[in-house]
Amino acid sequence: MAERTVTVESANGLHARPASLFAQAAAKAGSPVTITKGEKQVNAASILSVISLGVSKGDTVTIDSDDESALDELEQLLATDHDA
Repeated sequence: MAERTVTVESANGLHARPASLFAQAAAKAGSPVTITKGEKQVNAASILSVISLGVSKGDTVTIDSDDESALDELEQLLATDHDA
């Protein structure tokens, strides 16, 4: 399984809108995707699970999947400020 460590750039972190975009992209991946913050790992395709991580701007998260192209897209989503 491949993993990426990414710093979240959205001004308000992974609140409803960016979490929704992220979860939708994760759901389209060719294999399961997880996102981890600290000790908590959740299914990245679940918007409620993603929001439950409480990710703020500047937090570092790790995303894991066997689908490299999905990881590329998810990494880009996390590195973009969706609140600008």
